[in-house]
Amino acid sequence: MTRCARSERAALCDTFERVGPDAPTLCSPWRTRDLAAHLVVRERRPDAAFGIWLGPLERHNKHVMDGYAGMPWGELVDLVRTGPPRWWFTRVPSLDERTNLPEFYIHHEDVLRARPGWRKRERGAELEAALWQSLSATARLMFRRVPVGVVLVTPSHGRQAVKAPTARGTVVLRGEPGELMLLAYGRRDVADVQVTGPDEAVTGFGLGRLGIT
Repeated sequence: MTRCARSERAALCDTFERVGPDAPTLCSPWRTRDLAAHLVVRERRPDAAFGIWLGPLERHNKHVMDGYAGMPWGELVDLVRTGPPRWWFTRVPSLDERTNLPEFYIHHEDVLRARPGWRKRERGAELEAALWQSLSATARLMFRRVPVGVVLVTPSHGRQAVKAPTARGTVVLRGEPGELMLLAYGRRDVADVQVTGPDEAVTGFGLGRLGIT
């Protein structure tokens, strides 16, 4: 596991240990035990992991997740912290960073920002740069279903046009990479992002569906 993906995994596990198994998350109705179980299934049970995306396997996915969610909390967190078995594809460092950095960053924020009175944490330049690199590679996919053009702008990493203008116009999304990442994954209510553009474009963006699935 490479540096930022590994660091986010460890930070999330530290937060899990601090808040306990029944803390709220932004993935409602999941509590932290459900989120931790999801992360374990995703890396250790490919037979069940596909149920995240494939309806026919959804029941199997839930059954396996429930089994992990019922484990003693410390053991479940240790499984997340340890990471996947040696044969899993994210043991390849480049694939770990590409696949796990956004996964662990987003879900860490899902726990942190579900807390009453939450505040943004200090992410640091290295993490922001890694998140911008990750988002730049996937932004066209993440914003493909919004009915307007999209331009991303960050104060420290420049700008990127990710969707061509439409008849409704274009929105400009301004924020730090970590905040833009949260927005791209559908966390509209907690992402600190400024959305500007013609009224019709801003309205259209607000109605569009974000994220991979």
